[in-house]
Amino acid sequence: MPGDSPARYRGRLAPSPTGYLHLGHARTFWIAHRRARAAKGKLAFRNEDLDHQRSKAEFASAMYEDLRWLGLDWDEGPDMGGAFAPYEQSRRSEFYRAAWRRLRDGGFIYPCSCSRKDLERALEAPHDDDEEIPYPGTCRDKLLTAGDWDRPAGTSWRFRVPDGEVIAFNDLYFGQQTFTAGKDFSDFLVWRRDDVPAYQLAVVVDDAAMHISEVVRGADLLKSTARQLLVFRALELQPPRYFHCPLLRDENNIRLAKRHDSLSLRTLRNRGVSPESLWEQFDRDVEWNKDPQS
Repeated sequence: MPGDSPARYRGRLAPSPTGYLHLGHARTFWIAHRRARAAKGKLAFRNEDLDHQRSKAEFASAMYEDLRWLGLDWDEGPDMGGAFAPYEQSRRSEFYRAAWRRLRDGGFIYPCSCSRKDLERALEAPHDDDEEIPYPGTCRDKLLTAGDWDRPAGTSWRFRVPDGEVIAFNDLYFGQQTFTAGKDFSDFLVWRRDDVPAYQLAVVVDDAAMHISEVVRGADLLKSTARQLLVFRALELQPPRYFHCPLLRDENNIRLAKRHDSLSLRTLRNRGVSPESLWEQFDRDVEWNKDPQS
């Protein structure tokens, strides 16, 4: 892949140990691996285990084992042989809290006391698969009181989006993408009521800290990229490039999820499916080797 020196290209694998990895995860991680190796770059592994209710050690062990079986390796992060110190989000709370303080001090976030029941009526509104419940801005006037909080615990925190601003980026697979803040997505969570950073904040902090130059992930996160670009800007951090993979769907045209046990890597392995047959399928599915500078 021209344009990327080994010193510059840094990719990542970032699974969550909340269930067994399925065929869609496998294809995305395989593409991330192929792109990093083709660029002669580095590939880091990050265990996104912030969901303490659903994350389990058995799933963490399984994802390492299944990805090794698939033929993937990585240069930094957890290793079955203990060669690398793990990158685990559950151990990185101090970094997320520092970012929360910067957002608070910059006037980008506000405390939100709305419960899920308060927002239930919005559940009937049209929204995409990746969408948080559309937020009506009930607590937006609390932006001026954000500085009264020394720590995020005790309430939820939302990022106030710049209504009407068009967020544009060039996806390396799907091409030019545009989303309008306040229309395509509303004020989104950066900190949860149970005192855990939300996905949109944690991945920005970690991708910046790990100097990730390219993120490979599923197309269900295209809109999340627009949200995260706002967080990158607010924190004055350099965002990576993005390559979003088309989603795999089952026979009913429903996108794969961890509930699809029949298509989990664990089940496919037990059925005698070979990694090589999956590589061939993935190679047919997606033009993974598009020039990352295009």
